[in-house]
Amino acid sequence: MLPAARGLAAVKATRRNFLTATGAAAALALTGTLPGVDKTGRPPASGHRPLFTLGVASGDPLPDAVVIWTRLAPGPLEPFGGLDDRPVKVEWEVAEDEAFRRVVRRGTAHARPEYAHTVHVDVRGLRPWRHYHYRFRAAGQISPVGRTRTAPAPWDQPAVTMAVASCQAFYDGYYTAYQDVARRDHDVVLFLGDYIYEVGVGPTAGIRNQAVPVDFAGEIFSLDEYRARYALHKTDPDLQAAHAASAWVVTLDDHEVEGNWAGYLSEDGLSEAEFLVRRANGFRAYWEHMPLRLTQSADGPSIRLHRHLRYGRTADLSVLDTRQFRSDQPGDGGWLPPDEVSLDPARTITGADQERWPLDNLGRSASRWNVVAQQVAMAQLDRKSGPALEVPMDTWNGYAASRERVLSGVRDRGVRNLVVLTGDLHRSVASDLRVNFADPGSPVVGSEFVTTSISSGKDGVDLDATGRALLAENPHVKYQNGRRGYLSCRLDPDRWTSEFRIVDRVTTPGGTPSTHATLVVEHDRPGIHPA
Repeated sequence: MLPAARGLAAVKATRRNFLTATGAAAALALTGTLPGVDKTGRPPASGHRPLFTLGVASGDPLPDAVVIWTRLAPGPLEPFGGLDDRPVKVEWEVAEDEAFRRVVRRGTAHARPEYAHTVHVDVRGLRPWRHYHYRFRAAGQISPVGRTRTAPAPWDQPAVTMAVASCQAFYDGYYTAYQDVARRDHDVVLFLGDYIYEVGVGPTAGIRNQAVPVDFAGEIFSLDEYRARYALHKTDPDLQAAHAASAWVVTLDDHEVEGNWAGYLSEDGLSEAEFLVRRANGFRAYWEHMPLRLTQSADGPSIRLHRHLRYGRTADLSVLDTRQFRSDQPGDGGWLPPDEVSLDPARTITGADQERWPLDNLGRSASRWNVVAQQVAMAQLDRKSGPALEVPMDTWNGYAASRERVLSGVRDRGVRNLVVLTGDLHRSVASDLRVNFADPGSPVVGSEFVTTSISSGKDGVDLDATGRALLAENPHVKYQNGRRGYLSCRLDPDRWTSEFRIVDRVTTPGGTPSTHATLVVEHDRPGIHPA
């Protein structure tokens, strides 16, 4: 990892280069006043094609607010989404009913070309813990209707339902699990990384056997390429349905930029300056396509994604970013024995400031459940038989001292009912969290539930060699499964219930979801137990 001072200088220099390289238009894009752009809001040059091809979304709910999102894209896989360089006036409405007879908020925004004709509206003045419906109108067309829910009031303690998802490689499978996410009516969806993949997509989009433009075949680097990749993923109807059914809280992992990147370091051999420009492109397109607030928009190669949300007195939620500030992972990030690098106390997976930040939140929490939503496995995961260890270095296992500092901080602050929600592994795993994983008698300080992938890794199997090893070598691992799906959680005042929803196949349409296992954590009884 680069020294902090050098890294900060590199970010500042690269941001200057980023603005210079993209010209005055990129700098002026921040103010929305591109020269020569028609400001009348006239209909775009799109003919009569549908504008709302990528659906609608909402996110980051507060007791009195929620972000609503859409993108105008009559040709979603065409350059610039099939639009010209004019902004488009977009009207929006939020109502208490699906028929929009009781509209409570409405307004006008502009879908601007410098933001890929996306719209982010931070709707304020709403009531706590209420369902709302929302829609957009542009050029005489009306969007699909989305449904969202605000967070509870700070003093309320309702039961809360959460879906947890990650890793949706478009070419590996259908998003069948999202049909189930939408049907089960979750209050919020947590998406924990790998919304897109930066690698090339073949001419038939992998197993989907659908034509995609020939220029999708290469790895993506430019802003337009990242935008097009988000558009491809968002054309999926099941993903659109899940976005339209619930508010989402999102964070990114590596593939939104480049596989296994770390801090300012490229794993593809790019120079630091080249990689930070690529990172800026990835971050910009990410914010454009997610239901995030303006305060979370990318600032060149930087973006603020770690944040704190509350669901009344039911759940205190800290969302982490384990990519942007991490030290480089040992080796290539694969499964390796711990060594002096992975055990180095100077290394961190979150950066020093963010390592303290969730502990401060947890120490002040008055909620029943203390939830950390993040990207990569925190529990020790050993797959080598016998006393020697072999662990995945791209996870907290490659940053053992960082993990120990966080879990020790949880113990020392007396944090109760810690639940860590994680993605990335392409398998479901449930583990007790201990400060010292080498000692089975060490006190349990929390629980971790890792959701499997939506599609990455294709169909998978219930139990493979790695799964057998995880169960045999890690007494704190209580469950694993290698199929696709997601995690459905219910947070009651006295019990946390996690259902591992598994899909029997994703490589062909029509897969069947089912609950493969139900595990619980009882209030003030640390550890995971069968339901």
